[in-house]
Amino acid sequence: MTKIRCPWVKGELDTKYHDTEWGRKTHDERELFEYLILEGMQAGLSWSLILKKRENFRKAFDNFDYNICANYSDDYLNSLLEDEGIIRNKLKIYGVRKNALAFLKVGEEFGTFDNYIWQFTDFKTLSSNLKSYKDAPSNTELSDKISKDMKKRGFTFVGSTIIYSYMQAIGMINDHQVDCFCYSDCR
Repeated sequence: MTKIRCPWVKGELDTKYHDTEWGRKTHDERELFEYLILEGMQAGLSWSLILKKRENFRKAFDNFDYNICANYSDDYLNSLLEDEGIIRNKLKIYGVRKNALAFLKVGEEFGTFDNYIWQFTDFKTLSSNLKSYKDAPSNTELSDKISKDMKKRGFTFVGSTIIYSYMQAIGMINDHQVDCFCYSDCR
């Protein structure tokens, strides 16, 4: 029997990501940082491209260890502009350090970044109950609110659309179609 998946799933990388990660709750600090950076890198590009380059991002950004990323030198960040394995956008690359610094600062204030981000949904997953993925919004009042707050805290590449995608990725929002086999696992 063929599993029913959300219609955006096209290839092998999409399938693996969809089936094992997307929409599944994560409270792991490193993973939360990784998704934040990857969502920012994806802005204006396809998610499939980001998944293809994911291992290169992990190598370039020390497996998304935000403690290390916060201390990157300008020389190191500039060297990444030559790395064909990642997205070579200067603002996005420098944004990794900026976001790591903000991530650490939020962690100091709230105990963890996890406490900060999940407070916006009272530590629960919100379900959209989508009959069609085409009905999924690109942003909401909640993603607007989080985006605005994160920008005030020094984060970059955290516009409302990016934050909505981030919320989907980390399981704050369950936007699997109701007929997708993952829907009930992500509630």
